[in-house]
Amino acid sequence: MAETQPTYALITGASKGIGKAMAIALAKRKVNLLLVARDATALNDLQNEIQHTYDVTVHYLAIDLTITNAASELYEWVAKEQLNISILINNAGYGLWGKFSELKLTEQLEMCQLNINVLTSLCHYFIPMLQKEKQAYILNVCSTAAYQAVPTMAVYSATKAYVLSFTRALRFELKDSPVSVTCFSPGPVDTGFAARAGLDAFSKMAEKFNMKPDEVAEIALKGMFAKKSEIIPGFTNIISVYANRVLPKAFIEKIAAGIYKV
Repeated sequence: MAETQPTYALITGASKGIGKAMAIALAKRKVNLLLVARDATALNDLQNEIQHTYDVTVHYLAIDLTITNAASELYEWVAKEQLNISILINNAGYGLWGKFSELKLTEQLEMCQLNINVLTSLCHYFIPMLQKEKQAYILNVCSTAAYQAVPTMAVYSATKAYVLSFTRALRFELKDSPVSVTCFSPGPVDTGFAARAGLDAFSKMAEKFNMKPDEVAEIALKGMFAKKSEIIPGFTNIISVYANRVLPKAFIEKIAAGIYKV
């Protein structure tokens, strides 16, 4: 009988925050890992930590996914190494804070490249591989910002609205296949996202509502393995998303503008 090839979970943005927490949580479940991020040193340290602690196989690729053709280079690396993917976690992404007309266009387009184009490309590249498994999963990390327009984070919230819509449609298209597709929409998480986005004024307020990365990662993975369509961690976040669905959009946008005021 031919030996069964091991399968891996591929995680983008895996060097810190939610991505790192997901990697550790999956390693505890004895899942082999392919870790992707820009920081080679952080990836190497995480690889050593996980392999030593949890006795799973870990490979990593240090690459800047905002660069054109980065997604295809990632896919080619996986194919060249003859690695089989059973879980794809599109976690890499970031936000920018400020008025659209005042933020640099190049930086906003790079954000679109990562939040939308890379996620879309990786799904397209890896779905044929995932469909060969008895059971496979795609987890697209979104945001509660996907559920309403957010003035001063206009492009970021729009990219996440795309992720939400795309993921739900993809889930329906693959419903009769072995691939379960889930959208995960966290609110504030203690990952340094606010500082990366330039939201220094928001950071202190966010601390009151922040969830921990390991807590959020566990909720995400449990929901993914349960084949849920959407996961929103935290009672406050669930209530805010529900409010966005029932209250007038102009009212919600006014509230959001006040919270994220420049």
